Amino acid sequence: MNALARPLGALLKLIFDLTNNYGLSIILFTVVVKLLTVPLTIKQTKSMKELQEIQPKLKKLQEKYKNDKEQLNIKTMELYKEHNISPFGGCLPLLIQFPIIIGLFAALREPGVYVFESQAAYEAISTSFLWLPNLATADPWILPILAGITTYLSSVTMTAKGATADQSQKIMTYFMPIMIFWWGKSFPAGLTLYWVVSNVFQIVQQLIIRRPQTELKEGLK
Repeated sequence: MNALARPLGALLKLIFDLTNNYGLSIILFTVVVKLLTVPLTIKQTKSMKELQEIQPKLKKLQEKYKNDKEQLNIKTMELYKEHNISPFGGCLPLLIQFPIIIGLFAALREPGVYVFESQAAYEAISTSFLWLPNLATADPWILPILAGITTYLSSVTMTAKGATADQSQKIMTYFMPIMIFWWGKSFPAGLTLYWVVSNVFQIVQQLIIRRPQTELKEGLK
């Protein structure tokens, strides 16, 4: 965790030196991180769209081979290969995001160690932001609610228009916001702020990515 927290803390400190505002620094830090991962997010979006498009074919295979799991697995992999799709292609950005969250959690939990290099330097700055008296402590309601709502909206925008989500996707769409809300009630407010801004960025990004596809479909009608 130390190896993850220190470079992230150094980046956050660099931004703080430019803004002299801890909350604004976290927001700008989030934007920088999201911009760096845009190529991976585009790849994730493409993979998820392709997986959603072949869902009808997958359901037919599941119905046809419901009593033969081995053959179902073989046919499923053949379908993925036929369409040049990796079933794990949408997971890569998430796998990269988790270390960032873990490192940022450590940095925000102990900013005196990982961001400002001394507790005295940390205590000398203002850690309040908007209604939050201290970004190192938890916000019990507003930010967790925003985190839950934006997590839901982010999940919805990641689903291609007209695509049919399977049962597991539907469960995660509603379960994840609840879980994020619950976690946000105990996490440092700075981390929850990061999650909210990250979701908002993701939502806007998805709308921008999907707009050319929508316009193309409209033009073909």
